Amino acid sequence: MKLSYYHTLRIATRLLSSTGPGPALLFSACRNVPSITGSRHFHYGRPNKKDYYKILGISKNAPEKEIKKAYYQLAKKYHPDVNKEKGAAEKFQEVSEAYEVLSDSEKRRQYDALGAAGTAGFQGAGDPNFGWQFHSNRKAEDIFKDIFKEFGSFENIFGRDNPFGSYAETEHGFDASQQIATTITFEEAARGITKDVLMNVIEGCRRCQSTGVEPPYKKVSCPYCNGTGMVTQHIQGFYMQSTCSRCKGQGAYNKNPCMDCEGHGRLVVEKHVDVRIPAGVDNGQTLRTRVGKQDVYVYINVLESLRHKRVKENIYTDVEISLAQAVLGGTVPVPGIEKDHVVRIPPATSSHAQMCLKNQGIKRLNTSGRGDQFINIKIRVPKRLTDNQKALMQAWAELEQDISGTVNKSPENTDTKPNEMNAEPVDKDKEQEPTNLLGKIKRAIFG
Repeated sequence: MKLSYYHTLRIATRLLSSTGPGPALLFSACRNVPSITGSRHFHYGRPNKKDYYKILGISKNAPEKEIKKAYYQLAKKYHPDVNKEKGAAEKFQEVSEAYEVLSDSEKRRQYDALGAAGTAGFQGAGDPNFGWQFHSNRKAEDIFKDIFKEFGSFENIFGRDNPFGSYAETEHGFDASQQIATTITFEEAARGITKDVLMNVIEGCRRCQSTGVEPPYKKVSCPYCNGTGMVTQHIQGFYMQSTCSRCKGQGAYNKNPCMDCEGHGRLVVEKHVDVRIPAGVDNGQTLRTRVGKQDVYVYINVLESLRHKRVKENIYTDVEISLAQAVLGGTVPVPGIEKDHVVRIPPATSSHAQMCLKNQGIKRLNTSGRGDQFINIKIRVPKRLTDNQKALMQAWAELEQDISGTVNKSPENTDTKPNEMNAEPVDKDKEQEPTNLLGKIKRAIFG
């Protein structure tokens, strides 16, 4: 039956003064009714739009994983079985509603784009005068159960077989540290050191005194096994006993798990721990150490030394000596691992000569003995001479017989004769400029 404009207007007037789903029905009924002014405006009290992002404490561009994690935290906090405070149940319903909308891509898109009705339980999307009114057909408890199906049973949330590991969640992680990394100097690696490191460790819960029960409550007798820890089943004429799955054979049921440790009696906390690093450890090695009741693997990163280079248990040290020390001999201080040494230089020592200090290298790890320290001799030639030094060197040159080529009478005399060539000194520490295109690109990027 086609309604006249007059009858339609009367229906609209009644609906505006009534409650319930009136505005939605009004919009549907009047959609094809001609307007006298050429435009349609239905004015009524607009409900306040809930800020679901603020409720969950997340940003508007938060990914699905972050939404689920935020809901997980808040749902545990305000669940009626855990939180008995006034208003907790309403808060639990609110965070469940926010999660149901934001976890659904289509509902979230409509919520972000329209800020108006457009999901379950409401019609009339697209009209800017309609406020967001979300009516879910699901219970908050069902949402709470479903989200944790991927982790395990629903009972896991309340202190029994935590799906994230054996210990309650903390801001530092869900389990104790199993592998950590630390950086030490060359000297610390050679001598050994006790290093202070920050890591996750397992400690008893202070809130419940490691009982797992929220103060001041206590565990109650398990109603499924009557406190025996065992259940009896009658199967085909036989009686069989098995461990109670509810209380795990303990006979007691933790009805009020501790809010900090979630009923485990233990927590994962971040703590400073002293780790003993033995002498002789090398870069890249992994040590196993005992922290409490847990084995922890420590990855060692050793910084390079400015004085020594290591090859297995041996170390190599460059030492400069003067021209006079090279010719006449003498002594020179040499930095060592445990202490500095005074090493005697024999007369007529050539540059790049190598000397060895036995058993002064790195201590062998997990065994006895040490490596050796090798000293690479480098003769330091003076760049500037006093007048007396110049005179002595010239006198030395006149007396020197076993020589090939010539000696300048003066350091300033550097004139080149027609049959001579100038050779430019090479800086070994500076890489030669690349000639190909790939080399130039690498040089521009990496320096």
